[in-house]
Amino acid sequence: MKRNIVIAAVTAAALIGGGTATALATTGDDQGSARQAADTRLSDDGRDDQDGADAQDDRDDDAARAASADVTASEAIASALKHTPGTVVSAELDDEDDSDKVTWKVDVLSGDNSWHGVRIDPSNGKILGTETDDEDDTAQVRAALKGSSVTAEEAARAAAGKGTVTSVDLDEDGKNKSWEAETHKSGGAEQDWKIALDTGKVTADHSDDQDDDSDDQD
Repeated sequence: MKRNIVIAAVTAAALIGGGTATALATTGDDQGSARQAADTRLSDDGRDDQDGADAQDDRDDDAARAASADVTASEAIASALKHTPGTVVSAELDDEDDSDKVTWKVDVLSGDNSWHGVRIDPSNGKILGTETDDEDDTAQVRAALKGSSVTAEEAARAAAGKGTVTSVDLDEDGKNKSWEAETHKSGGAEQDWKIALDTGKVTADHSDDQDDDSDDQD
């Protein structure tokens, strides 16, 4: 009778988890092992479901931030430069200090090679505050932008044709240096783009897809 109960329990766990399980007709300690195996499978499936839910929550949060901003990325950059002259290297619509308040954070490299983080109100473009940042890649950024004819503001405007821009950032690594932008469309669809530093041409960025494929193969 105990053997039948163990088999039924493991089989039910396999059906609920959407997978398969092998039940061994055993008694004693083996019964506990079978139950533990079934519990582990259910626990793993639960984590997978949770990971998917967390990813969807992140996409929903990003879409909500994009929808709540009246000030565009290019407008936030222009506002930051009026307050703090220099070269904008990145702009991102994000939570302020992990709070619920959403702001534009614009990173400006000044002529004296000092870095400034400028916070912009996404509802009206007003300056909320500035802070001095410590960066160690100043020379690398200067080298990447040497000869560039496309600014961060222009890159943001170019990417805006693909959706609501939530971030624009300089990719100074590797051979093909460019601006990178993230856009969102209504419904939460997210897409990454590359904007050429010399022509402003916008192309889809498939590097994240390639990284995902590599992870799947591993």
